[in-house]
Amino acid sequence: MRIIYARGMRLLRSTDLALRVLMRLAVVADSTPTTRQVAADMDVPYTHAAKVVAELQHLGLVDARRGRGGGLALTERGRTASVGAVVRTFEGDGDVVDCEGTQGTPACPLRSDCRLRGALRGAQEAFFAALDSVTIGDLVTGPTGPLLLGISRRPGLD
Repeated sequence: MRIIYARGMRLLRSTDLALRVLMRLAVVADSTPTTRQVAADMDVPYTHAAKVVAELQHLGLVDARRGRGGGLALTERGRTASVGAVVRTFEGDGDVVDCEGTQGTPACPLRSDCRLRGALRGAQEAFFAALDSVTIGDLVTGPTGPLLLGISRRPGLD
């Protein structure tokens, strides 16, 4: 049985960035930063941010406009999106363990009668369920919103 460490409790970099981009856009409703500005704010490579923004746009969570006066804006769907749904989309809903050997490893000989797979699946669903009731808008209340605004106003990022 091969354990996939990138799933579980540690999010993929793209999932983390997607959540941070959505949060960043949720607190700057009066402006439309570019993907390049958001990448600089989040201190990530532009190409990585561009891929994540393209996926968020495809999901209808972000509106991206090119050219003069363009930029990124959070859609209403993005503001009310469940964090659990965003995480599921970026992480996928595959099993935490690869019991079937689909990733180039041999299938586990215990897969037909093993209780570990079910226990891990239950834990994974509990993780997602805990995030389902939290929206992107919820994430930027309290101390987080002003902090995000401060990040977007750092010198040299304009």
